Amino acid sequence: MTQQWDNESRDALINYRISRADDAMAEAKLLADQGFYNTAINRLYYACYYMSIALLLKKNIQAQTHSGVKTMISLHFVTKGIIPRDIGKALSVLFERRQSGDYDDFVLCDENDVEELSKKAMAYVEFLKGLLSKPE
Repeated sequence: MTQQWDNESRDALINYRISRADDAMAEAKLLADQGFYNTAINRLYYACYYMSIALLLKKNIQAQTHSGVKTMISLHFVTKGIIPRDIGKALSVLFERRQSGDYDDFVLCDENDVEELSKKAMAYVEFLKGLLSKPE
């Protein structure tokens, strides 16, 4: 995300990322309903990640990696009280759970994990949508 955008292009990309977040939330539900819990958590993380990128774009804050996105959200929004800590924590929790579920051996998430994390992801996505809908 090192590129500078004109306002129209930036707004289009922000809307695209919000749409991707909504799709990822819907995908998570479908996957969980079929018992694919690790993959559902992956999609929950990406829903939050896409919303995070949208917010960073709106504020012209750049991040190069997933860890960078997490750091910038914490630095610019959570520590300043713009995003409440309990909501902001969802990105970090989902980041760790996604990493573990995708890359560690014998890590199996279950329906309860997905149910708990779905609530956190939904709260995060909806809160960031609220921030994004506020005029500058």
